[in-house]
This record gives sequence, C-alpha cells and structure tokens, in this order.
Amino acid sequence: MLISDAVHIWREPGGDYHIEWQATHPDTEVTVELLAEGSAMQAHYAEQPARRARLSGLAPDIRHYFRLRDQHGTEVLATERKFGMQGTPNFRDFGGYGTADGRQVKWGYLFRSGQLSSLSAQDLILLASLNLDLVCDFRRVEEQESEPSRLPQQRPRVASLPIIPGSNSRFFEETEIQVQGREPMFDFMLEINRDFAEGQTATYARMFREILALEDARFLVHCAAGKDRTGFAAALVLLALGVPREMVMRDYMLTARYFRPELELERLQRKYQMENMDADAIMPMLEVHEVYLARALEAIGRNYVSVEVYLEQALGVGPAELAELRSRYLD
Repeated sequence: MLISDAVHIWREPGGDYHIEWQATHPDTEVTVELLAEGSAMQAHYAEQPARRARLSGLAPDIRHYFRLRDQHGTEVLATERKFGMQGTPNFRDFGGYGTADGRQVKWGYLFRSGQLSSLSAQDLILLASLNLDLVCDFRRVEEQESEPSRLPQQRPRVASLPIIPGSNSRFFEETEIQVQGREPMFDFMLEINRDFAEGQTATYARMFREILALEDARFLVHCAAGKDRTGFAAALVLLALGVPREMVMRDYMLTARYFRPELELERLQRKYQMENMDADAIMPMLEVHEVYLARALEAIGRNYVSVEVYLEQALGVGPAELAELRSRYLD
C-alpha cells in the first residue's frame, strides 16, 4: 500500500519534476496523474524497481499537483515540497503532513526558505504565484539591511523578527568558540538550538501573533540559510497543528537534502570574518543534524509538561489559538 507521508516531489530549476514514493509491499502498483485542467498525462509504475517518476515539459512558472493511486484504492494528493528556485536552494512547502488525529496539513499555505536577496526573475514569478500574505524574516536587522529581500510587485506583509544568537558574531566571542576541530562549533549549535526554545520565546510568540492577525494567511518563514532559526519556527507550527514529532523531524532533516554546506562555506567565512578558521571546524554551523532540533525539544520537555503547555505559557498559543490555526491549515 502507498504510504501517504512518504511521497516526495521536487522540481529541477529547468522544470523537470521528480516524484518518489514508498509502499508497504514491493508488489504495490502506482499510477501517477497530473492534476491540470484539460490534461490527460498519466503514467503507471510498479513499486519494484520503479519507486520514482520523472515528468518533463510542464510549465515552469506555475505549481503542479499530482494524484498518486495504488491498486488498493489509496490516493495521495501531492505537489513539490522543494521549489526549484535559482536564488535560494532551500525554499519549500512544509504542508502535506498527516496529523496524529488523521487530518492533513494543507498544501500551499506554509512555506520556509533561506534568504530571498538573490532571487532571479523566474524565481519572482514563481514566488508571486504563491500569493503569500506574510513573510516572517528571522535574520538580524543588519542582515536584512545589507541583503534586502527581493519580493514580487504585490508585496506581502513583511514582519521583521530578528533572532540574534543564531548568527551573531559576538555570540562566538561570548561562548569562546575555539578554532580547532568540529566539537566546539557542534556544541555551539546545540546551545543555539536550546536558546531558541528558552531564550527566543518573545520572538516566536510574535510570529504566531503575526500569522493569526491575518485571515487564512499564506505565509513564509525564513532566515539566511533556512535551517536553524527557520527550522525551529517550522517545527513549532507543525507541532501546534498536531503533526507527530517524527514527521516534524523528517521535515527538519530535509534541509540536509537540499542545502549544500560546501557551497556556503566561503560566504559564511566572509560574513563572520572567519577566513583563518579551519573549514572543518566551521562545517557544523552549516550542517543540519537531528540532535540540533532535538536539543530544542528537550529544553521544552525539561521545562514544560507538554508541547501544548509550552505553546500556551511561553508563546501565548492557547486552546483558542490552536483551534484557529487548525481550522485554517488542516484538511
């Protein structure tokens, strides 16, 4: 049987779509159908050895949805999670996940990414097609001013929500990061993620207020790389919607698939004046590891009896706010 939470779709910058899926049995047969007005594109695949499809020739400036169906009648409606943006590699939809009570987070409402300062003209067309209402920018004010976001002509509301410890060079000095080996930076990243949960509650509380202030807002949360500050933000939203922790972690770890640390190393060294620092010692800051987010979730569990209590007491997201979020963003 087709596993609904194990369908993965992404688009290359050139426009080709890749569709991957998993099933509970190797004899599962899967039909992939493009959902588009007047379209009859359909392909049939067996689970073994084909667990993926590649579709070419689709319009690059709109978002395409697909229906996957197995021979048992299980259907999955899915679209690309990661967008083929030329100027920001980690732009993705974090909808589509199942909740503990059997519902599903809507596609096309919740997005996450890295910086938007280098978007191409084609990227802007695609971004405009998403009809965003709100952009939450977690970068420091200096980052926002030195690398301003490129946005469509019909600009969404932009909420400046700077999270400082995640990318503040002074924080390196305060924590006495050493230049030899990976361990000091790795430990530093663990400390940052703990701080997201314990020390940045006012900012993440404001994120929820900004979302709730706009009716049925389609929103984007982003920082510089779209992995740490943004990763915790997306985790909070998914947990508030009732997505199980293992699925939240799966979404978090997709950054490891889309974000190439080696391509960002030189930029990071220039940004924080770390040209003389050993590259291997810096890499944990560019990588994503389950233990990073796990450290933030452990901090919540250590101080609160449940995530729901944390959301209410630390972030002001109580039963009424949870009900509103779930009515908006769950099918």
